[in-house]
Amino acid sequence: MSKILSSLLILVFVASCATPHVVSVVGPNDSRMSCSELSAEIATAANYKRDAKAEKSLGTATNVGAILFWLPGVVATQMNANEAIRAADERINHLNRLRAKKNCD
Repeated sequence: MSKILSSLLILVFVASCATPHVVSVVGPNDSRMSCSELSAEIATAANYKRDAKAEKSLGTATNVGAILFWLPGVVATQMNANEAIRAADERINHLNRLRAKKNCD
């Protein structure tokens, strides 16, 4: 029983270290958005990408704490940040394709 509890505690701790938000590449209402709404969504995705890049820095409080107390937490954060950056890039590309189809300027 204690092994299961310990495993769950470690899993929660590692997951909590991985903080960047991973966006969905395709949203359910993307095709119905106006040009200005698409531009706003592109800006939002760019902000998520910027935040994820900032989380990759080893100087953040989360990463310093992980380095000092739980090294696998740094790896989890780096992997999550890479996934968040990739997803944000794919979302931006998807939204730009929709903007092109709608002939947005």
